[in-house]
Amino acid sequence: MNRVVITGLGCVTPIGSSVSSFREALFSGTTGIAPIRDVPDAPNGDPGVRYTQAAQIFDFDPAQHLDSGVIAATNRNTHFAIVAARQAAQQAELLNHHNPGDIAIIMGCACGGRSSEESEVKNLYTRNARAHPLTIVRTMSSAGASNISIDLKITGPTLDISTACASATHAIGLAFHMVRSGMATAALTGGHEAPLSWGFYRAWDSMRVVSPTRCRPFAADRDGMSLGEGAAILVLETLESAQARNATIFGEIVGFGMSADANHITQPQAEGAALAMKKALADANASPDEVGYINAHGTGTQANDATEASAVRQVFGERAARIPISATKALHGHSIGASGALEALATTIALQEGRLPQTANVSNPDPSLGVDVIIKEPRPTGPTLALSNSLAFGGLNAVIALRTWEG
Repeated sequence: MNRVVITGLGCVTPIGSSVSSFREALFSGTTGIAPIRDVPDAPNGDPGVRYTQAAQIFDFDPAQHLDSGVIAATNRNTHFAIVAARQAAQQAELLNHHNPGDIAIIMGCACGGRSSEESEVKNLYTRNARAHPLTIVRTMSSAGASNISIDLKITGPTLDISTACASATHAIGLAFHMVRSGMATAALTGGHEAPLSWGFYRAWDSMRVVSPTRCRPFAADRDGMSLGEGAAILVLETLESAQARNATIFGEIVGFGMSADANHITQPQAEGAALAMKKALADANASPDEVGYINAHGTGTQANDATEASAVRQVFGERAARIPISATKALHGHSIGASGALEALATTIALQEGRLPQTANVSNPDPSLGVDVIIKEPRPTGPTLALSNSLAFGGLNAVIALRTWEG
Protein backbone atom coordinates (compact mmCIF):
# COMPACT_ATOMS: atom_id res chain seq x y z
CA MET A 1 0.00 0.00 0.00
CA ASN A 2 1.08 3.57 -0.68
CA ARG A 3 2.06 5.97 2.07
CA VAL A 4 -0.09 9.11 1.83
CA VAL A 5 1.18 12.62 2.50
CA ILE A 6 -0.30 16.12 2.49
CA THR A 7 1.25 18.45 -0.09
CA GLY A 8 -1.29 21.27 -0.41
CA LEU A 9 -3.48 23.30 1.95
CA GLY A 10 -6.29 25.77 1.32
CA CYS A 11 -8.99 27.45 3.40
CA VAL A 12 -11.64 30.11 3.75
CA THR A 13 -12.52 30.42 7.44
CA PRO A 14 -13.71 32.85 10.13
CA ILE A 15 -10.10 33.11 11.35
CA GLY A 16 -8.53 33.62 7.95
CA SER A 17 -9.20 33.18 4.26
CA SER A 18 -5.67 31.98 3.59
CA VAL A 19 -3.59 29.30 5.26
CA SER A 20 -1.09 31.87 6.53
CA SER A 21 -3.78 33.93 8.27
CA PHE A 22 -5.44 30.77 9.63
CA ARG A 23 -2.07 29.66 11.01
CA GLU A 24 -1.48 33.02 12.71
CA ALA A 25 -4.90 33.02 14.40
CA LEU A 26 -4.54 29.36 15.39
CA PHE A 27 -1.48 30.04 17.51
CA SER A 28 -2.42 33.50 18.74
CA GLY A 29 -5.79 32.23 19.95
CA THR A 30 -7.64 34.91 17.97
CA THR A 31 -11.23 33.74 17.78
CA GLY A 32 -13.55 34.35 14.85
CA ILE A 33 -16.63 34.11 17.07
CA ALA A 34 -18.24 37.55 17.12
CA PRO A 35 -21.66 39.25 17.28
CA ILE A 36 -24.06 37.97 14.63
CA ARG A 37 -24.75 40.32 11.75
CA ASP A 38 -25.94 40.34 8.14
CA VAL A 39 -28.55 37.58 8.37
CA PRO A 40 -30.41 37.42 5.02
CA ASP A 41 -34.22 37.61 5.20
CA ALA A 42 -34.28 38.11 8.98
CA PRO A 43 -36.22 41.25 10.05
CA ASN A 44 -33.67 44.05 10.41
CA GLY A 45 -30.95 41.42 10.11
CA ASP A 46 -31.77 40.07 13.58
CA PRO A 47 -32.40 36.30 13.66
CA GLY A 48 -34.31 36.59 16.93
CA VAL A 49 -32.43 33.93 18.90
CA ARG A 50 -31.23 33.67 22.49
CA TYR A 51 -27.56 33.57 21.54
CA THR A 52 -25.68 36.56 20.21
CA GLN A 53 -22.53 35.30 18.49
CA ALA A 54 -21.39 33.06 15.66
CA ALA A 55 -18.25 32.49 13.59
CA GLN A 56 -19.05 34.31 10.35
CA ILE A 57 -16.67 35.15 7.51
CA PHE A 58 -16.68 38.88 6.81
CA ASP A 59 -13.60 39.33 4.60
CA PHE A 60 -14.64 37.13 1.66
CA ASP A 61 -15.84 38.71 -1.60
CA PRO A 62 -16.60 36.09 -4.28
CA ALA A 63 -16.25 38.73 -7.00
CA GLN A 64 -12.53 38.89 -6.26
CA HIS A 65 -12.18 35.21 -7.16
CA LEU A 66 -15.03 34.04 -9.41
CA ASP A 67 -16.73 35.29 -12.54
CA SER A 68 -20.30 36.55 -12.40
CA GLY A 69 -21.76 33.47 -14.08
CA VAL A 70 -20.30 31.11 -11.49
CA ILE A 71 -21.40 33.39 -8.65
CA ALA A 72 -24.96 33.50 -9.99
CA ALA A 73 -25.19 29.73 -10.41
CA THR A 74 -23.76 28.77 -7.03
CA ASN A 75 -24.25 29.28 -3.32
CA ARG A 76 -21.82 30.83 -0.85
CA ASN A 77 -20.71 27.39 0.37
CA THR A 78 -19.61 26.50 -3.16
CA HIS A 79 -17.73 29.80 -3.47
CA PHE A 80 -15.74 28.80 -0.39
CA ALA A 81 -15.07 25.34 -1.84
CA ILE A 82 -13.75 26.58 -5.19
CA VAL A 83 -11.42 29.16 -3.64
CA ALA A 84 -10.02 26.80 -1.00
CA ALA A 85 -9.49 24.09 -3.64
CA ARG A 86 -7.63 26.53 -5.88
CA GLN A 87 -5.32 27.47 -3.01
CA ALA A 88 -4.52 23.84 -2.19
CA ALA A 89 -4.09 22.75 -5.81
CA GLN A 90 -1.85 25.70 -6.60
CA GLN A 91 0.36 25.16 -3.57
CA ALA A 92 0.80 21.48 -4.43
CA GLU A 93 1.23 22.19 -8.16
CA LEU A 94 -1.28 19.37 -8.42
CA LEU A 95 -2.18 19.59 -12.09
CA ASN A 96 1.43 19.94 -13.16
CA HIS A 97 2.23 16.49 -11.84
CA HIS A 98 -0.93 14.37 -11.95
CA ASN A 99 -3.25 13.30 -14.74
CA PRO A 100 -6.67 14.98 -14.19
CA GLY A 101 -8.38 11.62 -14.61
CA ASP A 102 -6.35 10.11 -11.76
CA ILE A 103 -7.18 12.82 -9.19
CA ALA A 104 -10.12 12.30 -6.83
CA ILE A 105 -12.28 15.09 -5.42
CA ILE A 106 -13.91 13.92 -2.18
CA MET A 107 -15.76 16.66 -0.29
CA GLY A 108 -17.82 16.81 2.88
CA CYS A 109 -20.89 19.08 2.90
CA ALA A 110 -23.96 18.37 5.00
CA CYS A 111 -26.20 21.41 4.56
CA GLY A 112 -25.81 22.28 0.88
CA GLY A 113 -26.98 25.69 -0.29
CA ARG A 114 -29.11 26.40 2.74
CA SER A 115 -29.51 30.15 2.23
CA SER A 116 -30.49 29.73 -1.43
CA GLU A 117 -33.14 27.19 -0.52
CA GLU A 118 -34.58 29.31 2.27
CA SER A 119 -34.89 32.35 0.01
CA GLU A 120 -36.82 30.43 -2.64
CA VAL A 121 -39.05 28.67 -0.12
CA LYS A 122 -39.92 31.99 1.51
CA ASN A 123 -40.98 33.44 -1.83
CA LEU A 124 -42.96 30.31 -2.66
CA TYR A 125 -44.91 30.23 0.60
CA THR A 126 -45.50 33.96 0.96
CA ARG A 127 -46.12 34.95 -2.68
CA ASN A 128 -46.56 31.66 -4.51
CA ALA A 129 -43.59 32.86 -6.56
CA ARG A 130 -41.94 30.75 -9.23
CA ALA A 131 -38.66 29.24 -8.00
CA HIS A 132 -35.49 30.49 -9.61
CA PRO A 133 -34.42 28.06 -12.34
CA LEU A 134 -30.99 27.62 -10.69
CA THR A 135 -32.42 26.69 -7.29
CA ILE A 136 -31.57 23.00 -7.59
CA VAL A 137 -27.96 23.48 -8.70
CA ARG A 138 -27.41 26.11 -6.02
CA THR A 139 -28.75 23.95 -3.21
CA MET A 140 -27.49 20.41 -3.87
CA SER A 141 -24.82 19.29 -1.41
CA SER A 142 -22.60 17.94 -4.19
CA ALA A 143 -22.42 21.32 -5.95
CA GLY A 144 -19.09 22.13 -4.31
CA ALA A 145 -17.41 18.93 -5.48
CA SER A 146 -18.84 19.35 -8.99
CA ASN A 147 -17.77 22.96 -9.29
CA ILE A 148 -14.24 22.19 -8.10
CA SER A 149 -14.09 19.58 -10.84
CA ILE A 150 -15.34 22.06 -13.45
CA ASP A 151 -13.08 24.87 -12.25
CA LEU A 152 -9.88 22.79 -12.18
CA LYS A 153 -10.81 20.44 -15.07
CA ILE A 154 -10.31 17.37 -12.89
CA THR A 155 -12.08 14.30 -14.28
CA GLY A 156 -11.35 11.62 -11.66
CA PRO A 157 -13.76 10.23 -9.04
CA THR A 158 -15.76 13.15 -7.63
CA LEU A 159 -18.36 13.00 -4.87
CA ASP A 160 -19.79 14.57 -1.73
CA ILE A 161 -20.30 12.92 1.64
CA SER A 162 -23.07 14.13 3.96
CA THR A 163 -22.80 12.70 7.47
CA ALA A 164 -23.65 15.78 9.53
CA CYS A 165 -20.70 17.00 11.60
CA ALA A 166 -18.45 14.13 10.47
CA SER A 167 -18.86 14.81 6.73
CA ALA A 168 -15.41 16.27 6.06
CA THR A 169 -13.57 13.71 8.18
CA HIS A 170 -15.35 10.87 6.40
CA ALA A 171 -14.37 12.55 3.11
CA ILE A 172 -10.71 12.86 4.09
CA GLY A 173 -10.67 9.26 5.29
CA LEU A 174 -12.15 7.96 2.05
CA ALA A 175 -9.72 10.03 -0.03
CA PHE A 176 -6.83 8.71 2.08
CA HIS A 177 -7.89 5.12 1.44
CA MET A 178 -8.31 5.79 -2.28
CA VAL A 179 -4.80 7.18 -2.62
CA ARG A 180 -3.32 4.53 -0.34
CA SER A 181 -4.89 1.73 -2.40
CA GLY A 182 -3.92 3.23 -5.75
CA MET A 183 -7.50 3.96 -6.84
CA ALA A 184 -6.38 7.58 -7.28
CA THR A 185 -2.87 9.00 -7.55
CA ALA A 186 -3.88 12.17 -5.68
CA ALA A 187 -6.95 13.76 -4.11
CA LEU A 188 -8.43 17.11 -3.22
CA THR A 189 -10.39 16.52 -0.04
CA GLY A 190 -11.95 18.36 2.88
CA GLY A 191 -15.21 20.13 3.49
CA HIS A 192 -17.19 23.31 2.96
CA GLU A 193 -20.31 24.81 4.49
CA ALA A 194 -22.17 28.13 4.61
CA PRO A 195 -25.29 27.32 6.62
CA LEU A 196 -25.75 30.57 8.56
CA SER A 197 -29.25 31.47 7.41
CA TRP A 198 -32.21 32.76 9.39
CA GLY A 199 -33.89 29.37 9.49
CA PHE A 200 -30.65 27.65 10.46
CA TYR A 201 -30.10 30.01 13.39
CA ARG A 202 -33.67 29.50 14.56
CA ALA A 203 -33.54 25.71 14.23
CA TRP A 204 -30.40 25.50 16.36
CA ASP A 205 -31.91 27.92 18.88
CA SER A 206 -34.74 25.44 19.39
CA MET A 207 -32.27 22.67 20.23
CA ARG A 208 -30.90 24.65 23.20
CA VAL A 209 -27.29 23.64 22.56
CA VAL A 210 -25.81 26.96 21.35
CA SER A 211 -23.81 29.04 23.80
CA PRO A 212 -25.33 32.41 24.76
CA THR A 213 -21.79 33.80 24.56
CA ARG A 214 -18.87 31.83 23.09
CA CYS A 215 -17.98 28.18 22.75
CA ARG A 216 -15.69 27.03 25.61
CA PRO A 217 -14.85 23.36 24.99
CA PHE A 218 -14.01 21.27 28.07
CA ALA A 219 -14.41 24.29 30.37
CA ALA A 220 -15.97 23.91 33.79
CA ASP A 221 -18.48 26.62 32.79
CA ARG A 222 -19.09 25.45 29.21
CA ASP A 223 -22.59 26.22 27.98
CA GLY A 224 -22.79 25.24 24.33
CA MET A 225 -21.44 25.49 20.82
CA SER A 226 -20.98 28.43 18.47
CA LEU A 227 -22.17 28.05 14.87
CA GLY A 228 -19.78 28.74 12.01
CA GLU A 229 -19.06 28.49 8.30
CA GLY A 230 -16.06 27.94 6.05
CA ALA A 231 -13.99 25.52 4.01
CA ALA A 232 -10.68 23.73 4.27
CA ILE A 233 -9.15 21.47 1.63
CA LEU A 234 -6.05 19.26 1.57
CA VAL A 235 -4.12 17.76 -1.32
CA LEU A 236 -3.21 14.13 -0.68
CA GLU A 237 -0.80 12.12 -2.79
CA THR A 238 1.56 9.21 -2.45
CA LEU A 239 4.84 9.70 -0.68
CA GLU A 240 6.58 8.31 -3.76
CA SER A 241 5.12 10.95 -6.09
CA ALA A 242 5.73 13.77 -3.60
CA GLN A 243 9.37 12.83 -3.12
CA ALA A 244 9.94 12.27 -6.83
CA ARG A 245 9.11 15.91 -7.53
CA ASN A 246 10.58 17.31 -4.30
CA ALA A 247 7.19 18.60 -3.11
CA THR A 248 6.75 20.27 0.26
CA ILE A 249 5.22 17.72 2.64
CA PHE A 250 3.12 19.11 5.49
CA GLY A 251 2.29 15.83 7.20
CA GLU A 252 1.33 12.21 6.67
CA ILE A 253 -2.09 10.60 7.09
CA VAL A 254 -1.58 7.12 8.45
CA GLY A 255 -4.98 5.87 9.57
CA PHE A 256 -8.74 6.28 9.42
CA GLY A 257 -11.46 4.84 11.64
CA MET A 258 -15.23 5.16 11.71
CA SER A 259 -18.13 3.77 13.70
CA ALA A 260 -21.79 4.26 14.55
CA ASP A 261 -23.19 4.56 18.08
CA ALA A 262 -26.41 2.76 17.04
CA ASN A 263 -28.07 4.39 20.04
CA HIS A 264 -29.70 7.83 19.64
CA ILE A 265 -29.91 10.54 17.01
CA THR A 266 -28.59 13.33 19.26
CA GLN A 267 -27.20 11.70 22.43
CA PRO A 268 -23.59 10.59 21.83
CA GLN A 269 -22.13 7.39 23.27
CA ALA A 270 -18.54 7.13 24.45
CA GLU A 271 -18.27 3.56 23.20
CA GLY A 272 -18.89 4.62 19.59
CA ALA A 273 -16.29 7.39 19.65
CA ALA A 274 -13.80 5.07 21.36
CA LEU A 275 -14.32 2.43 18.67
CA ALA A 276 -13.59 4.95 15.89
CA MET A 277 -10.35 6.01 17.62
CA LYS A 278 -9.31 2.38 18.09
CA LYS A 279 -10.02 1.65 14.43
CA ALA A 280 -7.97 4.66 13.31
CA LEU A 281 -5.03 3.43 15.38
CA ALA A 282 -5.41 -0.10 14.06
CA ASP A 283 -5.52 1.21 10.49
CA ALA A 284 -2.32 3.13 11.22
CA ASN A 285 -0.74 0.02 12.77
CA ALA A 286 -0.06 2.21 15.78
CA SER A 287 -0.24 1.79 19.53
CA PRO A 288 -2.26 4.13 21.80
CA ASP A 289 1.05 4.86 23.54
CA GLU A 290 2.29 6.65 20.40
CA VAL A 291 -0.43 9.31 20.43
CA GLY A 292 0.87 12.69 21.53
CA TYR A 293 -2.03 14.98 20.59
CA ILE A 294 -5.79 14.85 20.09
CA ASN A 295 -7.69 17.52 18.19
CA ALA A 296 -11.08 16.99 19.79
CA HIS A 297 -14.53 17.32 18.28
CA GLY A 298 -15.00 19.57 21.31
CA THR A 299 -18.28 21.37 20.67
CA GLY A 300 -18.51 22.93 24.13
CA THR A 301 -21.80 21.27 25.07
CA GLN A 302 -22.11 19.47 28.37
CA ALA A 303 -22.97 16.12 26.75
CA ASN A 304 -20.47 16.09 23.88
CA ASP A 305 -17.41 17.09 25.87
CA ALA A 306 -18.15 14.64 28.68
CA THR A 307 -18.77 11.83 26.20
CA GLU A 308 -15.63 12.54 24.20
CA ALA A 309 -13.51 12.72 27.36
CA SER A 310 -14.97 9.40 28.48
CA ALA A 311 -14.11 7.89 25.07
CA VAL A 312 -10.53 9.12 25.36
CA ARG A 313 -10.24 7.50 28.79
CA GLN A 314 -11.62 4.22 27.37
CA VAL A 315 -8.97 4.18 24.63
CA PHE A 316 -5.95 5.46 26.55
CA GLY A 317 -6.63 4.47 30.15
CA GLU A 318 -4.46 6.24 32.69
CA ARG A 319 -2.53 7.96 29.85
CA ALA A 320 -5.65 9.99 28.99
CA ALA A 321 -4.77 12.56 31.63
CA ARG A 322 -1.37 13.14 30.00
CA ILE A 323 -2.27 13.41 26.29
CA PRO A 324 -2.57 17.06 25.23
CA ILE A 325 -6.02 17.89 23.84
CA SER A 326 -7.36 21.03 22.24
CA ALA A 327 -10.58 21.98 20.49
CA THR A 328 -10.26 24.58 17.75
CA LYS A 329 -14.03 25.14 17.45
CA ALA A 330 -13.42 27.80 20.10
CA LEU A 331 -11.67 29.72 17.29
CA HIS A 332 -13.53 28.92 14.06
CA GLY A 333 -16.87 27.78 15.42
CA HIS A 334 -18.80 24.68 14.45
CA SER A 335 -19.17 24.68 10.67
CA ILE A 336 -21.13 21.38 10.65
CA GLY A 337 -20.02 19.36 7.59
CA ALA A 338 -16.83 21.39 7.15
CA SER A 339 -15.69 21.29 10.77
CA GLY A 340 -13.57 18.15 10.45
CA ALA A 341 -11.67 19.71 7.55
CA LEU A 342 -10.85 22.86 9.50
CA GLU A 343 -9.67 20.67 12.37
CA ALA A 344 -7.60 18.46 10.06
CA LEU A 345 -5.98 21.62 8.72
CA ALA A 346 -5.29 22.80 12.28
CA THR A 347 -3.82 19.42 13.22
CA THR A 348 -1.61 19.34 10.13
CA ILE A 349 -0.27 22.82 10.87
CA ALA A 350 0.28 21.94 14.54
CA LEU A 351 2.36 18.88 13.65
CA GLN A 352 4.33 20.79 11.04
CA GLU A 353 5.06 23.65 13.43
CA GLY A 354 5.73 21.49 16.48
CA ARG A 355 3.21 23.60 18.40
CA LEU A 356 -0.16 22.43 19.68
CA PRO A 357 -2.88 25.12 19.65
CA GLN A 358 -4.57 26.20 22.83
CA THR A 359 -8.30 25.91 23.44
CA ALA A 360 -9.47 29.53 23.30
CA ASN A 361 -11.91 31.11 25.74
CA VAL A 362 -11.10 28.52 28.44
CA SER A 363 -9.44 29.46 31.72
CA ASN A 364 -10.65 26.61 33.94
CA PRO A 365 -10.95 23.17 32.34
CA ASP A 366 -13.51 20.84 33.90
CA PRO A 367 -11.45 18.63 36.27
CA SER A 368 -14.11 15.89 36.22
CA LEU A 369 -13.30 15.13 32.56
CA GLY A 370 -9.87 13.74 33.35
CA VAL A 371 -8.13 15.02 30.22
CA ASP A 372 -5.22 17.41 29.62
CA VAL A 373 -6.75 20.45 27.92
CA ILE A 374 -4.26 22.90 26.41
CA ILE A 375 -5.14 26.45 27.51
CA LYS A 376 -3.68 29.96 27.53
CA GLU A 377 -0.88 29.38 25.01
CA PRO A 378 0.34 26.82 22.48
CA ARG A 379 2.30 23.90 23.80
CA PRO A 380 5.52 22.75 22.13
CA THR A 381 5.76 19.17 20.93
CA GLY A 382 8.22 16.93 19.19
CA PRO A 383 7.34 14.63 16.29
CA THR A 384 4.23 12.69 17.20
CA LEU A 385 1.08 10.87 16.16
CA ALA A 386 -2.17 12.83 16.40
CA LEU A 387 -5.86 12.00 16.17
CA SER A 388 -8.51 14.37 14.82
CA ASN A 389 -12.01 13.43 16.00
CA SER A 390 -15.42 14.14 14.47
CA LEU A 391 -18.48 12.89 16.36
CA ALA A 392 -21.70 13.67 14.51
CA PHE A 393 -25.40 13.73 15.22
CA GLY A 394 -26.83 10.35 14.39
CA GLY A 395 -23.96 8.72 16.26
CA LEU A 396 -21.66 8.81 13.24
CA ASN A 397 -18.01 8.93 14.28
CA ALA A 398 -14.93 9.48 12.11
CA VAL A 399 -11.28 9.80 13.18
CA ILE A 400 -8.13 10.37 11.16
CA ALA A 401 -4.62 9.65 12.41
CA LEU A 402 -1.77 11.92 11.26
CA ARG A 403 1.98 11.82 11.85
CA THR A 404 4.54 14.57 11.87
CA TRP A 405 6.54 14.51 8.66
CA GLU A 406 10.20 14.30 9.57
CA GLY A 407 11.57 14.08 6.03
